[in-house]
Amino acid sequence: MSETESNIPDATIETLARSFFKESSGYGFKQVDYLRFVNSLLDIAMHNKNGMKKHENIKDVLYDDEAGNIKLPLCGKRLFIRKPAPLDDKALFEKWIAEKNGRYFLLSRSTAQLLTIDQVLYDEKNITGIITLQNGVSIGAVAFLNFDTNQHKAELRKIIGEPEYREKGYAKEATILWLKYGFKALGLKKIYLNTLNTNIRNIKLNEELGFKVEGILRNEVLIDGRYHDVLRMGLRID
Repeated sequence: MSETESNIPDATIETLARSFFKESSGYGFKQVDYLRFVNSLLDIAMHNKNGMKKHENIKDVLYDDEAGNIKLPLCGKRLFIRKPAPLDDKALFEKWIAEKNGRYFLLSRSTAQLLTIDQVLYDEKNITGIITLQNGVSIGAVAFLNFDTNQHKAELRKIIGEPEYREKGYAKEATILWLKYGFKALGLKKIYLNTLNTNIRNIKLNEELGFKVEGILRNEVLIDGRYHDVLRMGLRID
């Protein structure tokens, strides 16, 4: 692909722009400031274009094992994903959702209502795994919510609940394991997710994993007195 071509969807570009516009408005940006920002961004991109990473092909990653051999616990290079332990893991979730980032794990992006920990852990429509390091420390969770056995689809949720383990690649490694489990062990045909437009890091990770923006719901949820757009993203492997 040449330097003048792009594989970034228009919806993703618009989402990033709208998110930045909302944040920059609080700083008192004027038109001239936006022009200065764009020029600075272009300058940074020109100096760093050779340092960009080439992302893995998600189909190759998802199908690098023999089908039918995936079951819990799921073992990765640095972590494994196990079934929840009723009492111990409920206490962990209570700790994780006490933080702002954790609260979003339980938030329904379509209704702005909070799920309960019991619904996530014990409802038969929801399948949850606990992300655990090789030393036995549990650092987060992944889940398939609203598992639809007729349509073979489910909603993905993920969280690294312990702040010191964020931005270290654990979320990506755990999500790849969980996607394999969903497609190959649970028989899912499509996995989708709904993410707030302000969570740029999460959107980027989802796109690296092969998810595509399917739509934007404008001012869909009200959180702490402020409306947020919601992105619907999907991944289908045939």
